[in-house]
Amino acid sequence: MIAGMHDLQIAPREIEESSYEVLKEGDLFLTSRPDGDIPAENMAGLGLYFRDTRYLSCLEHFINNTRPVLLSSATRGSHFSQIELTNAEMHLDGREIPPQSIHLRLLRVMRQGFYQRLRLVNYNLAHVMLTLKVLVGSDFRDIFEIRGADRRRRGTLLEPVSFGDSFMLRYRGLDGIVRGCRAVFDLPPVRMRLEPGRALCTFDIELPPQQKVHLTWLFQPVLEEGQGDALVPPPAGQEVKTAFVSAAVDQANEYRKWKDSCTRFVSGNEVFNHSLERSVTDLRALYTTYPDGQIVEAGIPWYAAPFGRDALITGWQTLCLNPDIARDTLRFLSRYQGREVDAHREVEPGKILHEMRRGEMANCREILHTPYYGSIDATPLFVILLGAYHQWTGDDALLEEMRHSLIAALSWCREYGDRDGDGYLEYVGQAKGGLTNQGWKDSWDALVHPDGSLAKPSIALVEVQAYWYLAMEQGARLFTALGEVDEARRLQTQAQDLRQRFMRDFWMADKECLGFALDGQKQLVRTVVSNMGHCLFTGILAPETAGKVIRRLFQPDMYSGWGIRTLSKWEKPYNPMSYHNGSVWPHDNAVIAAGLRRYGHLDHLEQLFTRLFEASLHFPYYRLPELFCGFTRRPTGAPVRYPIACDPQAWAVGTPFMFLQAMLGLSSSPDGLRIAQPRLPSWLGELTVTNLRVRGGAVDLGFIRRRGRIHCYLLRKEGDVRVIIEV
Repeated sequence: MIAGMHDLQIAPREIEESSYEVLKEGDLFLTSRPDGDIPAENMAGLGLYFRDTRYLSCLEHFINNTRPVLLSSATRGSHFSQIELTNAEMHLDGREIPPQSIHLRLLRVMRQGFYQRLRLVNYNLAHVMLTLKVLVGSDFRDIFEIRGADRRRRGTLLEPVSFGDSFMLRYRGLDGIVRGCRAVFDLPPVRMRLEPGRALCTFDIELPPQQKVHLTWLFQPVLEEGQGDALVPPPAGQEVKTAFVSAAVDQANEYRKWKDSCTRFVSGNEVFNHSLERSVTDLRALYTTYPDGQIVEAGIPWYAAPFGRDALITGWQTLCLNPDIARDTLRFLSRYQGREVDAHREVEPGKILHEMRRGEMANCREILHTPYYGSIDATPLFVILLGAYHQWTGDDALLEEMRHSLIAALSWCREYGDRDGDGYLEYVGQAKGGLTNQGWKDSWDALVHPDGSLAKPSIALVEVQAYWYLAMEQGARLFTALGEVDEARRLQTQAQDLRQRFMRDFWMADKECLGFALDGQKQLVRTVVSNMGHCLFTGILAPETAGKVIRRLFQPDMYSGWGIRTLSKWEKPYNPMSYHNGSVWPHDNAVIAAGLRRYGHLDHLEQLFTRLFEASLHFPYYRLPELFCGFTRRPTGAPVRYPIACDPQAWAVGTPFMFLQAMLGLSSSPDGLRIAQPRLPSWLGELTVTNLRVRGGAVDLGFIRRRGRIHCYLLRKEGDVRVIIEV
């Protein structure tokens, strides 16, 4: 501990450890307590991160050796936060300063660094002299280490460097890169105590009555010259104040442009409108530019990186919001498509990556994610998204651009995904340091038999076979568009062959639903799970069979009242607080919703949409988290938070838009935009959709309930797109 910190008599915190605020822009993101602090040695992984490394592990504020008291905090538009604080009771030179007589406001924005402006106002009748102390810490730990990875060796914390109006904490990693966190102040501290990894800054502030005093700071990650420094040089101390204002204005303009490029959904329900607007800005925050293109990162804090499966599903969910997300996802992932066989990273020609990292542990090859390819479903999902994007936009140029990636992805499914030639895609998951389970439920204990024992590989997941079926169907349509009719026919034949075998091998007649997977002995894992619901949107099931699956999903063991659980509560492995064995995942429900629309089960669709919206009302900013616990809904109470869920998380953020597309019956084909049997839930009397970009044009639509029926009106049309309304 830095000398001088022993005099801070700090009361225990009353803010719950799991509550945090998020700011993100590009490669940078910040997680902090609602009061703005990042406590030293916190167990929640709070901090300022850049490229998988934590550059700020501590940021604590003290006024006269007491902690400020939180009044409120809010993040606006996913890019700007405002935190209101006040003072506890203080004694200065024998004089009592009443509590709540000094106001502190923290304003924060991320743009090429983390800016913070502190405004202080004295509401006492006399001058007050304050001593503000700011404790700064940088542990430069890799995010995998923070998540629990054991490292036998670490790099070296170097001596800090002082520049008068700023300082820099430094670290030399085992990868040879020197990383630094530079702190710049518009008003230099009167005292700075520096040691490796820590700094204590002291400011003496005179506060006249009813006057405002401002302090502006910048914290910026720095990489040593020549090591890919992606951020602009930090401004000088006197320039920080102006730089803060410019950053805030520039970010506001960037977010305005983003919202203008997206479809706008406006209803008579203001809470729902706010929820959708937060989802739109969250997507912008997660949308990150890399040297090889743009992609939506998976989630904050643990998955702020490219994930193939997550990005592909998010791109599919948001076609009706902004098809650019899908286009950029396809381009990015095609650039990293497997080119060789590397068993260590589970990469093969044509395979789509699972996860990519760029921190110290990745550079030192302590982890496999350089990138890592342990995903059985990302590759067929790549083909599915390419087909869905082409169907929505009619973008023949991108299809031609993706021709070789399409061929390579389908070839991987046949030659490598089908390990034993039985026509099913399966995985083994035996690479050291890799994933044991490689579907979307990729926790170590997710693949379980009804008695709780783990299924042994190789594993052919039920939903992955349905993805493969749809990938072949979409591939056939895409090859037809490319003029390769013979290949299209071959894929259609293979798809129909898979469809016939699928029911034989995965149907459980006694339970009237689909099983979980085939294990290494080709025995059916007979656990009742939500995965079967993913088969619905693919069309692999006959209508009668789909109806049975839907009825099974809405039985009380699977349907919690807030949403559909990942695993039946009647199974022995059920745990509503687990990651995959009984929790509720919003994106899981959204994928099921697309299937409900396909088979015309619109009452179930409306019910699911309503319950998830009601769940969102109990979470900060009406934002659905990555997952929540699967406890049964009671007449009073709220959904139970999962303690380490990512928030925001990409495919949870994309969930409302997939539900809207399903509810409104929106689909696209060469015939044009089709609106078929639109529905609005009872809590939405009307809905206006503007700037819906589809097939090279844009349309505005109005939906309204009259006498129990939903009517749709074409309000505006731009371009040559045809609009077909079927009420």
